[in-house]
Amino acid sequence: FQEEIGIVPCRTFSGLFNLVAANPGLYGIAAVENSLAGTILPNLTLLKASGLSSLGECKLRIGLNLLALPGQSISDIREVISHPVALMQCEEFFRLYPGIKLSESDDTAMSALEMSKTRTYGLGVVASAMAAKLYNLTIVANGIETNKRNFTRFFILSGGPAENHLKQFEKAGTCKVSIVFSLAHQPGKLSEVLTMLAKHGCNLMMIQSNPVIGREWEYLFYIDLVSSDYNSYRQAMKEMKLACNYLRILGAYPEGKVCTEDEVQCYDIIDTEEILKQWNR
Repeated sequence: FQEEIGIVPCRTFSGLFNLVAANPGLYGIAAVENSLAGTILPNLTLLKASGLSSLGECKLRIGLNLLALPGQSISDIREVISHPVALMQCEEFFRLYPGIKLSESDDTAMSALEMSKTRTYGLGVVASAMAAKLYNLTIVANGIETNKRNFTRFFILSGGPAENHLKQFEKAGTCKVSIVFSLAHQPGKLSEVLTMLAKHGCNLMMIQSNPVIGREWEYLFYIDLVSSDYNSYRQAMKEMKLACNYLRILGAYPEGKVCTEDEVQCYDIIDTEEILKQWNR
């Protein structure tokens, strides 16, 4: 996105999907996979049910820091709040400070913003370096995450079917496609589909199964594939439609590059009051 955009935070991913579905002019950003925790199936389930599609992906290196109000050091911190996953990823660091109480919140960045507004001394937040910059906080300790090889993949969500985005496939020559499908419960059926994709030059990047609620021992399969030939991809999809009980294209987009916080554009002017208003609505 080359022009300045507004930011509307959502407390839940279901709220995010509903908001984007109801407002054609909005885009959503949702995490779908983490290099440590694996596929985030609840968000893929929401994507399947929402009617939205992914028009892009971003892979972000996740760095975590201990933030506080300016003028404080770690000896001043009595309590730290953050998202439970962020706290879990910093367990080894906090073992060194058993006197610090750890409390869970809905979001890392919003915890940082709320602390900057309430001016609560003795309180710390686990969040990104970008949050420290945006909300004028001090980084008391940086890089406190236990595993430094922590990456999260995000989808850029928009309304309308994924087929609308396949035009960029024809221009770029290579495209990544996310698909969900179900099969008849027959021996060799999944192997048949995977062989079909390989025959047409589709490189399988990810496969994840998820039980179909209310239909015991039946599964949905989520896959990511990369194809460098548009016509071969289209032929593979035609054959898959015949082989599957259900098939939906969740996204068609260029394969995203891995980036770090330093590479992400950060606006100097941000309406924190409006962000808090939207968050607390």
